Amino acid sequence: MSKAIYDVEAKPPVVKSIFYGLQHLLACFGATVLVPILVGIPPDRAIFSAGLGTLLYLVITKFKVPNFVGSSFAFIAVGAVAFGLGPAYLAIGALSSCLTYVIIALIVWKAGSGWVGKVLPPVVIGSVVAIIGLSLAGTAVNMAFQTTDLFGVAHFSPQALLIAAVTLALIFLAMYSKNSFISSISILIGLVGGYLVTIILGNITDSSAGFKQFLTFKWDGHWFNNPLDFFVNPFDVKPAQAGIVAISFVITSFATICEHIGHTLVTGDIIGRDLVKKPGLHRTILGDGLATGLAGIFGSVSNTTYGESLGVMATTKVYSVAVFIWASIIAIVLSLIAPFGEIVKSLPTPVLGGACILLYGTIAANGLKQLITNKVDVDNKRNMIIVSLIFTLGVGGAMIPISFQGRELDLLSAVALSALVGIALNLILPRKE
Repeated sequence: MSKAIYDVEAKPPVVKSIFYGLQHLLACFGATVLVPILVGIPPDRAIFSAGLGTLLYLVITKFKVPNFVGSSFAFIAVGAVAFGLGPAYLAIGALSSCLTYVIIALIVWKAGSGWVGKVLPPVVIGSVVAIIGLSLAGTAVNMAFQTTDLFGVAHFSPQALLIAAVTLALIFLAMYSKNSFISSISILIGLVGGYLVTIILGNITDSSAGFKQFLTFKWDGHWFNNPLDFFVNPFDVKPAQAGIVAISFVITSFATICEHIGHTLVTGDIIGRDLVKKPGLHRTILGDGLATGLAGIFGSVSNTTYGESLGVMATTKVYSVAVFIWASIIAIVLSLIAPFGEIVKSLPTPVLGGACILLYGTIAANGLKQLITNKVDVDNKRNMIIVSLIFTLGVGGAMIPISFQGRELDLLSAVALSALVGIALNLILPRKE
């Protein structure tokens, strides 16, 4: 990459640091709040956990790995099931995921990082990252094209499609802006613009009820949140149900660990440093895992490092860790302002759908980019088999469910199953033609 404007250890002036920090937060904002909304979690908890988790991640990585930690798309399916059972089960799941990360970090620390490339080569990591986005494509399309009637049946809705299309158009216009700041907050501009368009169309058309049904803003009048109210007791669970939730989260963690390693390698490439050696892959994995456990304790979905943050660094050439500290502080402050969380939670479903179509596609594109960047040869039979099975199982929605006390839980989600199959094939298949 080209020379940095502010390198990792640099400390820009406070005003600039706040500005750059806000820019990172806004770039990651859309995905950070979309995941909890889709799972059913109050978004202010996710924003609070993202800010606190990022600070913890920076401490664990000795302030040498600039990145923002936010809600993970890979945990949407298992997170929704866990939250349906109760917040405590979501906490158990996140803590189980955290323990998995800690164990992997210890193994990497003791055995070194050389084995990681053998177990999780680019052909596996790139394919799994792509599947994280592609497996959610159907959800995005349904949100953008459909609405649900009083009986809970989904139907095609021209109104929903119009709102989703306007949201996407606004995002595209912002992305192509010559102003770098406007371009970096294109997702936020699309969400806000789509929200306002929904209100406007509801007021000027005869079908106002149809548009207003997408708006769910409710505010009880209080201005500030008490962070202690976010805390969840992870022991208020039934052991059998908690065990199944824990297993589901542990298995999904292998997929997010693949994603994390990919992000770490890309981060190192952007800032021109070998982060696998210094501060060490074990520290980045540990920091990500502890941030996930922290999120669960505060009632939010599991966390992961963010590709959007990498995009901002690559564009701005600002790599300063001080910027990420300010991004964390701003996130924590915003999460404690109660009306802010309620406004975010009331975002119309078609608006979210329009944004998700792009966001999920972006995740998939990043996975494909890793395959291309690492020159994965799909003419090679071994690579072709690995990529084919990961994509087919992931996109096809292959899952292994388990029926428990009248409720069907996903023991293995599509992402987790495809990741495990990819890892197994990579270890089993012969490396010679």
